[in-house]
Amino acid sequence: MRISTLAILFWLLVGCDGSNRGDDHGGTHGGGGGTPHAGLSAELTRTSYGVVHIRANDFTSLGFGLAYAYAQDNLCMLADSFLTVRGERSRYFGGNALPTATDGEYSVVIDYLDEHNFNLRNEDSDFFFKAYLDPVRLRAGYANGSAEGAALLAGYVAGYNRYLREHVADRPAACRDAPWVKPITVEDVYLLIAEKALHASGQLFPDQILAAARDEPASQAAIDLPSISWTSGGLGSNAIALGAEATENGKGMLMANPHYPWFSTDRFYQVHLTIPGVYDAMGVSLGGIPIVVIGFNKDVAWTHTVTKAAHFTTFRLQLDAADPTGLTYLVDGVPVRMSERTIEVQSLQPDGTLGTRRRVFRETPLGMPMAVANLPLGPGGMLVLGDPNRYNTRLIDQWIAMGKADSAPALQAALARTMGLAWVNTVAADRHGNAIFADYSVVPHVTAEQFASGCLLIPPLLTFDGSRQACHWGRDADAPPGIFGSVNAPSLARRDYVSNSNDGYWLTNSRQLLIGPGSGYSPLYGPVGVPQHLRTRLGFVQLDGLLAERGRLSIDDLQALLFSNRVHAAELVLPDLLAGCRGTSDQTLAAACAALENWDRKVNLDSRGAILFREFWLQAKDIPDKWAVPFDPADPVHTPRGVAATAVAPMLAALRAAALQLQEVAVPLDGPLGEHQVEVRNGTRYPIHGGIGDVDGVYNALHMKTGLTEQGYLGVAWGASYIQLVAFDDRGPVARGLLTYGQSTDPASPYHSDQLPLYVAKQLFPLPFTREQVEADGRGRKVRVSER
Repeated sequence: MRISTLAILFWLLVGCDGSNRGDDHGGTHGGGGGTPHAGLSAELTRTSYGVVHIRANDFTSLGFGLAYAYAQDNLCMLADSFLTVRGERSRYFGGNALPTATDGEYSVVIDYLDEHNFNLRNEDSDFFFKAYLDPVRLRAGYANGSAEGAALLAGYVAGYNRYLREHVADRPAACRDAPWVKPITVEDVYLLIAEKALHASGQLFPDQILAAARDEPASQAAIDLPSISWTSGGLGSNAIALGAEATENGKGMLMANPHYPWFSTDRFYQVHLTIPGVYDAMGVSLGGIPIVVIGFNKDVAWTHTVTKAAHFTTFRLQLDAADPTGLTYLVDGVPVRMSERTIEVQSLQPDGTLGTRRRVFRETPLGMPMAVANLPLGPGGMLVLGDPNRYNTRLIDQWIAMGKADSAPALQAALARTMGLAWVNTVAADRHGNAIFADYSVVPHVTAEQFASGCLLIPPLLTFDGSRQACHWGRDADAPPGIFGSVNAPSLARRDYVSNSNDGYWLTNSRQLLIGPGSGYSPLYGPVGVPQHLRTRLGFVQLDGLLAERGRLSIDDLQALLFSNRVHAAELVLPDLLAGCRGTSDQTLAAACAALENWDRKVNLDSRGAILFREFWLQAKDIPDKWAVPFDPADPVHTPRGVAATAVAPMLAALRAAALQLQEVAVPLDGPLGEHQVEVRNGTRYPIHGGIGDVDGVYNALHMKTGLTEQGYLGVAWGASYIQLVAFDDRGPVARGLLTYGQSTDPASPYHSDQLPLYVAKQLFPLPFTREQVEADGRGRKVRVSER
């Protein structure tokens, strides 16, 4: 007899035996580790490269099977993620230690947030997560969600805990005997999902939030605010959706090329989830999130790109001078009382005992206080962070609804109903020939009129006047409180194409600039009429060029575009720069010019001169007034371009300096890129093609862990990760893909490095979607996991 979803959820929350589990230090972490319950069953089939296909009769069993499979490949990373979001790193590793890479398998360090000071000491990380995410409020949010979402998460907990019980002696080396690998509850999964939503908001300011705590016994000083952009660091993606007018067979086609971490807990995982007649979607999950986040079904394919929008604001509050405790502020002259919450963190001491530290955090309805040094807040001013993603519990329901959509318009309608995506755009194409773009992400409801009304006090920090109700976030009828609904958010539907590479929504199709209704969209969605990144521009140059040449494109054309490895910066500046080289008597400069003259202006493995140009351009990009043709907002794809006459000399000086830099590390000026840009796995060096991305205008973007050394550029931090090309024919989706870094973080796994050679060779493999395709794969291994 099948246990109901509500019964399973109750068991997971309180523990079926009514007890808490202990750990090696005598502490407790409630529920989830008791006697197994019955009624869950899922079929797991592994096809080529470890892609896992999970088939179940309901969402509870689907989550059960997904957690079991994910733990097979990434147990230590997932357990460490739970440890982090629970705020327990200090308990096991000590408060002063920094989170680091673990046995070469994975890292909980968020590389692309390092510039925002998120590589915190364990104690600071613990305080941040325990203060910023309240499980009680998360639980209340999920109580208002769908039964399907609740069932999926309940099953995920059961599947993870089942795997732990079965695999005590054969865990990977990174966590083989670790006491922190322990059963979880559904609240742990709430926290795991919540952390992903904070990348473009709360996780930008952990030091400033911690500095505002009322410590016991001492208070902290304010922390300077780093110079940051309001998106997720350099994290990005490319996305193209082709409609009926741009494809050979008149059906839609999608290219998904997210640039995400290769080594952190934000890795993708290839999965196919099926409940016959209910849900059937294939693609990738993200960092343990138990659902397909980028993928396709039989009717529609979709992907995401990091938006240009801001996903937070700050507010200046005016403290009430009549309250000596500092816990009251004024809104339109009316006093409002803050609340306080004491957070405790246990930390492992040198003698093996546990010590406890406490901090007191204040809370307002507008957000948590921040302490920023040298900010002109005036007497009695206090700063708080407004973060609409802090308790955004709609992500799972959002992706379930997307996976069920039977067309691109239906997918857009699902986005509009939920408005749950934290910080990403959506690009989609369907078998009917529709292509859509929508930034229906979570954006604070601050109108253009509020920006112009004196509400904005400190523009660089998006600080609004919290002492005036008129300056607070508004509300749309079709959205949750405090954020914009779809009617006030940018979107575009086309029958030729839409595309985005993390730049402004307004350049989504070069033939139809998207400016918005009336006075336009809120400035929080990003500026319009400004220069775009070179990667964005190259995407449109390539796509428009192919369409002009061929009229209609195939899936092979998209794959060639993705891996063209053109360097657009070189295409824009080298003709003028090389002309300036002529007649030079400087031997170093002459040799550098010759190397660039013979370079193919690409970043392929055999490209000679690519390294020299990269190091030159990293200096030359900052030369002022360098463009001969200035930016024209009516032609954002082709401007600015060319080298101004006054910029030739400083560019040649930068080129000479780059040549000397290569000589210092013994890298030949024309050394092949593949010999000097590598990823090392289990002692094997894999040559890696690709370039920086936004800076140099390379579509196939990579961010290496090191700069140029005598060993070259070593290790990929983030970049081309999951690649998905989806077309449709009369039988359904025709898909091919690649997960560059492989399914597993365990070096001993056969799926740890098996896809890297494919990336090196620019090869994708078929993604089997139908039952017949899965069974015909030839490498399938089918097992059933269940609780009976």
